[in-house]
Amino acid sequence: MVKVGIVMGSDSDLPVMEKAAKTLKELGIEYEMRIISAHREPDVFYEYASGAEARGLKVIIAGAGLAAHLPGMTAALFPLPVIGIPMHTTSLGGRDSLYSIVQMPPGIPVATMAIGGGVNAALMAARILAVGDDALLERLKEYSAKMKEQVQEKDRKLQEEM
Repeated sequence: MVKVGIVMGSDSDLPVMEKAAKTLKELGIEYEMRIISAHREPDVFYEYASGAEARGLKVIIAGAGLAAHLPGMTAALFPLPVIGIPMHTTSLGGRDSLYSIVQMPPGIPVATMAIGGGVNAALMAARILAVGDDALLERLKEYSAKMKEQVQEKDRKLQEEM
């Protein structure tokens, strides 16, 4: 059953959102991915976000740039966790997106990742889901152990070169 929705406002966000999808897949979490503009197709966006709970989604990862309304509007319509990913922009380097997502009004929370933080968004979604899923929690622990091993291997190689 699909548990995580990944939604972005433009195909230019796809490289970052694909990192989230790849991480979810690596952890064995089913997801759906859509490109929906909150500004250009508000009716489609409203249907997606307001119907997400009924479709079984437990977490939505929403990426957006510039005015970055997608994560906040998703959180306004979807009663479960929303994780926002601000996208890098050419005009302000993504700070505009970051501020737009992180400065939500009281009552509309969005867990906000770093600019371009697709991997961490997926890991946060996995951690949220792991609260009620011991098997997923074990896969997250294995993921962390694998990251540690990779760092240690790089350090060993560095030490050998010196």
